[in-house]
Amino acid sequence: MFQKTDFWIGLAVDVVAGVFGYRFMQERENQFALLGAPASTGELPLAELQRQKEELEDLIAAQQAKK
Repeated sequence: MFQKTDFWIGLAVDVVAGVFGYRFMQERENQFALLGAPASTGELPLAELQRQKEELEDLIAAQQAKK
């Protein structure tokens, strides 16, 4: 089994995929931490919600001004 080339190629591909997947998940956790949002509860802080609300209101006003 360990003498077959296909086994070693498959093992190498799995290890590389695992490393990339792990790094991707670590980057996502860091992005959530930078936002200040708790990753486990899925809740956004009030300041972030206010910022999003103001941004949406600005977009709505811009769309209405075009009409």
